[in-house]
Amino acid sequence: MDDPPGERPLSGDISAGSTDPLVPAGLNATIVLLRHGESAWVAEGRFQGQGDPDLSPEGGRQAALAATRLAHPHVVPALPIPAGPPLEIRHSPLLRTATTAAAVAAAMATPEAMGAQVPLIPDRAFMEIGQGEWEGRHTSEIETRWADILAGWRRDPLTTWAPGGESLPDVDSRVRGSLAAVLAHLGAGTTGTSVHGSQVLGYDAPPSAEPWTLLVGHDGVFKITLLALLDLPLARFWSFPFALCGISIVEIRAGRARLRAHNLTEHLASLETERRRELDEARSRSGAL
Repeated sequence: MDDPPGERPLSGDISAGSTDPLVPAGLNATIVLLRHGESAWVAEGRFQGQGDPDLSPEGGRQAALAATRLAHPHVVPALPIPAGPPLEIRHSPLLRTATTAAAVAAAMATPEAMGAQVPLIPDRAFMEIGQGEWEGRHTSEIETRWADILAGWRRDPLTTWAPGGESLPDVDSRVRGSLAAVLAHLGAGTTGTSVHGSQVLGYDAPPSAEPWTLLVGHDGVFKITLLALLDLPLARFWSFPFALCGISIVEIRAGRARLRAHNLTEHLASLETERRRELDEARSRSGAL
């Protein structure tokens, strides 16, 4: 009997993903992860995967605020990012990520910010996890038509995924290949294997001059990216959520990665204030108590 769509037995121990070392020994660098802004499909409650909607108007505002924050990272409260512009902005080529990445590059290029033309590099390895037949469909339809498979995906994504979609080990393989190139670029021309500065937070230090790279991608693929960098098993897939236009920062010290900051969204506070004001005004007009 054939396995149900989206379910497939896998041989061997896949829970840990690849066992090959990823971060080069001795590397001192930083990788910043930025998820794209709200897309039209997110606003409509649709599964995206590798479907290609652009940003919604709200998503465009989110991207602009994130761009300003990353273009001025050392404005108080400072982000723990090295001084100077990133080596590159590597992004998924899907519209919602490409548009977000372009906003950041434009903000960094302004004279009052970094004044730097940072290369924009589309990279298919950081495309979202393919969701097969679920792409473009509303969550309510998927919950009705594929209830068992969706429950399996949410419970154990290593053995169950969208019909016609990608498995986590397959995505892990493509992500690791590109991450290896990113890490090699960060390590080119640098020397030294010592751990710089205290590993305990709270000891003030000026921004370092170590290289850094910005990745602009998606929730699912960033889950796998972070697990790969931190050398955690794929079974931990659901452990790290990524907010729309949230900023996460991975520091690498002497070849050892640590999560320095995750899901920073304070730069979006003005949108939350605006949204709350609109809700309060609508409530007042309705006469609701």
